[in-house]
Amino acid sequence: MAMEKNKVKFGLKNVHWAKITGYDEDEMPIYGTVKRLPGAVNLSLDANGENENFYADDMVYYVLSNNSGYEGDLEIALVTTEFATEILGEKLDAKGVLVESADAETSEFALFFEFTGDKNKIRHVFHRCAVSRPNTESSTVEESKEVKTESLSLTASSLVNGLVKAKSCEKTDATVYANWFKQPYMPDLSSSVQMTAAGE
Repeated sequence: MAMEKNKVKFGLKNVHWAKITGYDEDEMPIYGTVKRLPGAVNLSLDANGENENFYADDMVYYVLSNNSGYEGDLEIALVTTEFATEILGEKLDAKGVLVESADAETSEFALFFEFTGDKNKIRHVFHRCAVSRPNTESSTVEESKEVKTESLSLTASSLVNGLVKAKSCEKTDATVYANWFKQPYMPDLSSSVQMTAAGE
């Protein structure tokens, strides 16, 4: 049974990540275990790349589409220890202390998240993300407490096959939707389904 169409979206939750542990012989990523990143506050990713016009015969003869992925920020309550060690490259020493070194290397990962819709939750996955270290800040407690969040600068790039992201919609297979956070969804880019007009 097909899901109903959403009219609006709001909210942010169910942020998960899966580390890219390597690449196969086709240069496609190999993902580790999907893990939750709790405390999602805000996500803002801007599309990179603009259309370029090719002029001929005194007019726009062809439009070149340039998709360079996305850039933006993910704001969360607090970076988890697992994310800090596996993605940000920090080390957990024998005494259980997180240590950041100047030569720490960050790792790429898939990013999952979910928006709430008026009918169904809209699930997303970006297949290849890189992130920079969050700033360190807080402030003294005065008459009221103010929670200080942490913000991660994200870059989402395409895979070798051109895939950047995927998201669910009212046409999404029920099994695919139910298993969304188990592994990054990989579509068959050689086939697609045409939307039909209303009433057809």
